[in-house]
Amino acid sequence: MIRLISFLVGLFFSGWLLVSLFMGAYTFATEPVEETAVHKFFKEPEHVEFAHDGAFGKWDKAQLQRGLKVYNEVCSACHSLRLVAFGDLVDIGYTEEQAKALAASKQVPSINDQTGEPATRPGALADKFPSPFPNDVAAAAANGGAIPPDLSLITKARHHGPAYVYSLLTGYADPPADLPADSQPAAGKYYNPYFASLNIGMGPPLSDGQVTFDDGSPSDVKAMSEDVAAFLTWTAEPKMMERKAVGLGTLLFLLIATTLAYMSYRTIWAEKKGH
Repeated sequence: MIRLISFLVGLFFSGWLLVSLFMGAYTFATEPVEETAVHKFFKEPEHVEFAHDGAFGKWDKAQLQRGLKVYNEVCSACHSLRLVAFGDLVDIGYTEEQAKALAASKQVPSINDQTGEPATRPGALADKFPSPFPNDVAAAAANGGAIPPDLSLITKARHHGPAYVYSLLTGYADPPADLPADSQPAAGKYYNPYFASLNIGMGPPLSDGQVTFDDGSPSDVKAMSEDVAAFLTWTAEPKMMERKAVGLGTLLFLLIATTLAYMSYRTIWAEKKGH
């Protein structure tokens, strides 16, 4: 009797779950989804082509160096790059002396040997890029309560990473005339259709001619945005070229191994058939 009651109770709940599932699916399929301002005005990142794209792509080291200059002269005022060491810059075409010079131009946290008090010193190759703020409280206080994200892995942390960075930097615009009042930028906010909420606390960081490149490359907003997006792709995945080389080598090995295995199979079965 107890088994029968347990079976009926289980059957009842299973049936109820199935009914709820079908009712939910029917409601989802038939009821129109209310379109919010974010759904209507939000844009997917633009398509941008980079030299490092694809299986055979390579770093454009000149572009990476331009991107570093944009970061160093513009972005570093608010954003940290805490996972990148100055010595890593040798991988993008800088000499060790150039990397040392850039490191020495930065002040990194240290400890006074005499007093034990916090101090700063010129950076060295082994040091990471220093944060522009001593702590998160200071960062939030200087940025209207928001802590600027570290950019070391930003292209990994955002969908369509490099394209997202490029689109965000070039996407600042005046709000559309039909943008609802509750989605209008508040004081200290800026309209950007590539940002999740449409309104971003960071003002347009780039302007035409803001950075002068040593190689005479264009320094309009779009060109600088593409350069810094490429550089931040490298900071997020500095071993990308090695990974591609290993991947291609593995595919070549598997191709050869498969061919040899197939030839061995044909040889073995040819002998069997001969008998």
